[in-house]
Amino acid sequence: MNTRAGQLASKLVRNFNDIGKALDVRPPLYESLCARLAVGTAAKNLGASIDIVAPGMRSCPYHFHHAQEEMFIILEGKGTFRIAGELLPVREGDVVFIPPGPEYPHQIINSSNEPLKYLSISTREDPEIVEYPDSGKYQAIARGDHGKEVRVIQRESNSLDYWDAEP
Repeated sequence: MNTRAGQLASKLVRNFNDIGKALDVRPPLYESLCARLAVGTAAKNLGASIDIVAPGMRSCPYHFHHAQEEMFIILEGKGTFRIAGELLPVREGDVVFIPPGPEYPHQIINSSNEPLKYLSISTREDPEIVEYPDSGKYQAIARGDHGKEVRVIQRESNSLDYWDAEP
């Protein structure tokens, strides 16, 4: 591969098998191995990851996005997609589309005895607010061009008055 091709590949190509993975474990319900594919690429508006959820576990808390749209492609295994209070079976080859908004809170559950592997693709809207209906939390996320990311998680009951501590 010539120098130009190497530069393009480093900005545009990721191989799931070759990049670092993060193990997220929070007993007794959550365990997933995740590879964030878009990190360090030229992608500006798309995020992508591959997650492998352990048998009987969940990938993340039940939530919905106010701005971000998501798509999930089941690569291997089967499980359950908790969407809008319903439990939908999913299996290898299924593609699930989740628009933003409170109509579609969602969560992936591996309800099988085998690992569940899926690809998630999302828009990277900025800023973003994520709500967690089960716990009553909100997460605010803002990323600047300067590389700094701000994430704040709290409950509405912890909200401050607009004028709090102002002179």
